[in-house]
Amino acid sequence: MGVEKLFVKEGVKVQKLEEYLKKKFARAGYSHSEIERTPIGTRIIVYAFRPGLVIGRSGRRIAEIAQEIKERFGVENPMLDVREVENPYLDPNIVAYRIAKALERGIHFKKVCNYYLEKIMEAGAVGAYIRVAGKLAGVDRSRFQKFRRGFIAVTGDYADRLVKIGRAQAMLKPGVVGVEVRIMKEAPRELIMEKEIKKKGE
Repeated sequence: MGVEKLFVKEGVKVQKLEEYLKKKFARAGYSHSEIERTPIGTRIIVYAFRPGLVIGRSGRRIAEIAQEIKERFGVENPMLDVREVENPYLDPNIVAYRIAKALERGIHFKKVCNYYLEKIMEAGAVGAYIRVAGKLAGVDRSRFQKFRRGFIAVTGDYADRLVKIGRAQAMLKPGVVGVEVRIMKEAPRELIMEKEIKKKGE
């Protein structure tokens, strides 16, 4: 097998594993996972708001899931390490999931998005952006709506380094609605320094 095909195969496996973990730990406030290769196996770091629901009583659930990952995805000696997400409102994956679930419960998308924008900013974010796309509010045609608060980089180095992105889907009767959440938790140093210089010059 060529190197390119090997990378594609590994990428598909990682994506399928991520989807599996997202479904498995949805009730635990699942955020994302990181995979690290070690000399003794594969460490899978799971980030969740409620790690106790991931681990289960006496660690029994996590041991069962590790075995299932080994059998389903061919991961060599998987070791699950669960870490807590301290503030769910600063995690775009958790926020996107909660917005999607609120839409499925029938709450109007504008009310949901504005509510979570406020919560994100109250949690200390510099800026936040939410985009929902699909058949919204009973319209026949698909459309999208954007919501934004504060300062958030869209492109360039700031966007790559400082902006975290989360996505989820809401399954509604008219069709699927996509949810994208972007959160910028800290401002670029250059902007902070610029503000400080201006204050000193006043």
